[in-house]
Amino acid sequence: MKAIIFDFDGTLADSGQCGQLATQQAFETCGLTVPTKEQIDYYMGIPIEQSFQELTNHSLTDEQFNNLLKQFREAYKELEEQTITAFPHMANVLQQLQSMFSLFVVSSKKTDVLYRNLQKLQLDTFFTDWIGSDNVTHYKPHPDGIYKIAERHGLQPSQCTLVGDATFDIQMGKAAGCNTIAVHWGSHEEAELRREQPTFYAYETRDLITILVK
Repeated sequence: MKAIIFDFDGTLADSGQCGQLATQQAFETCGLTVPTKEQIDYYMGIPIEQSFQELTNHSLTDEQFNNLLKQFREAYKELEEQTITAFPHMANVLQQLQSMFSLFVVSSKKTDVLYRNLQKLQLDTFFTDWIGSDNVTHYKPHPDGIYKIAERHGLQPSQCTLVGDATFDIQMGKAAGCNTIAVHWGSHEEAELRREQPTFYAYETRDLITILVK
């Protein structure tokens, strides 16, 4: 195994509160029924272009939908500085893994937002490359993001391990032919994740070292 591909939200960083507050604020501003925390958490692993369609039952005009996205992005940027944190011991875990593997991120965020968040958490230096939803043709759980990383860096997907907190991540990794690690500290429950039959299951961040360094 040569490379590890991480999801960002719920895997590297705890951004749940930021996503929830920004989503609820955007829906309220646009006069829409405000989704519950549970609804927001479930769709956290896929881009808002897709999740917001589900949360609004595909009922908005293009103009209304684009305004909803705009309101969310503005709220998210205002909230992220105070509400997004790296999970415990993550920097140390990444430092150890970086000495043995190439590390990448495939996220449902836009690439510029992903990089901004990685920089804010001082995690960007651990990664060789990162890719957001604006750099893929097909969103998670389609494996397009993994294929893009593999193509850019001369890898085979079978040489990569995908680490994620949502069923969409595990589905993406398996579709690409990667080993997969489902993590316990993110948005989806253990039972949901285990139904996807990940290769490994990590209960805390330092378990990644135990699993990956053999």
